[in-house]
Amino acid sequence: MIIECILTTTDPEGQVNCAPMGVEWGEEIIVIKPFQETTTYRNLLAHAAAVVNLTDNVLLFAQSAIASPIFPTRPAEVVAGVVLHDVCSWREVQVETIERHEPRARITTRVVRRGFAREFLGFNRAKHAVLEAAILATRTHILPRDAILADFERLQVIVDKTAGAQEREAMQILTDYVYAALGVS
Repeated sequence: MIIECILTTTDPEGQVNCAPMGVEWGEEIIVIKPFQETTTYRNLLAHAAAVVNLTDNVLLFAQSAIASPIFPTRPAEVVAGVVLHDVCSWREVQVETIERHEPRARITTRVVRRGFAREFLGFNRAKHAVLEAAILATRTHILPRDAILADFERLQVIVDKTAGAQEREAMQILTDYVYAALGVS
């Protein structure tokens, strides 16, 4: 099963990278499959640790999908890494194996610490729509332009019907980014 999270990693100088990512979820083992050209991949090679942050804040997904934001964090307890402040729960993980497949690596990690901050209330339809829009935003260089625009139009209807302020802001950020990337005026 794939679970969407914000994965935090650090580089050799201690700079934090926040990346939205779907991970293969397990209680003891979590598989991370980053593209090999990404900061996440390089950081996992360098430090062999990460934090899998589970959050219901879709603004974090939207912002980290299209940029390299710095979110408020606190130090992880077991691994060399950080936990997001706006997190429901998290898993600190250590890398066990790295399989280098093109274009994505398959990195098997072991959970070494679990943490809980607050209840996860779940996603309404608008939050789901924003997650899908964030994934599309990361694929503007891969997917056909017309397919992305059609999906954004469909997702916007869901946001218009069911969103709160956070979801509306996140969708607007993603729409602005995608339209600029695709040259839509």
